[in-house]
Order: sequence, then C-alpha cells, then structure tokens
Amino acid sequence: MDFYGVNGYLEAKEGKRDELLSYLLEASSEMESIDTCYAYIVSTVPDNQNAVHVFEVWKDEASHKASLELDIFRQLIIKAQPIISGMQDYPNLTIKGGKANF
Repeated sequence: MDFYGVNGYLEAKEGKRDELLSYLLEASSEMESIDTCYAYIVSTVPDNQNAVHVFEVWKDEASHKASLELDIFRQLIIKAQPIISGMQDYPNLTIKGGKANF
C-alpha cells in the first residue's frame, strides 16, 4: 500500500524561528489523535537559524487535504502567517515503505 508524503520547508522572519517551531510542534501533538496521519515530523535546519522543516506521512492525499480544514491547522496558519518570510514545498512523495516510530 502506498502512502502520501508531504515535505515542506518554512523560513521564519529573523529571530522568529522558535515561535514558528512552537506552533508546528503544537500541531504535531494534535496529529496524535488523527488516525490517517502516520508521521508529522518537525525539524530545525542546522545551517539556517530561521528555517523549520516539516515531513508528513498520510494515508492518502485526501486525508492530508482534509487535515487542512481542521481547527488546529486553521489556527496555526493564522498565528504563523505573519512570521513566515518564505516557504518551499519539495515534491510530494508516494511512500512505498519505511519506519516512523518515536
């Protein structure tokens, strides 16, 4: 069975990375209750003090799109938008297998 992967990079305004990181980590804790979200991994980027990377694994693309309508994501977007200076979406992935267990 294939899964849907989302791979994103967000750049915070100068000095705002930790604030952005806190919003994304809050969202990741909410993902615990969503059965169709298999991984929501938030990382910092060692060579860029303003960057945050998010890697997500979903049951399918429809599950991911539905998550964007959840209240937690709507709130995240409202709070984070003013402190984001840029975003880059890497190609979405068709995941064939692997392991994500923390």
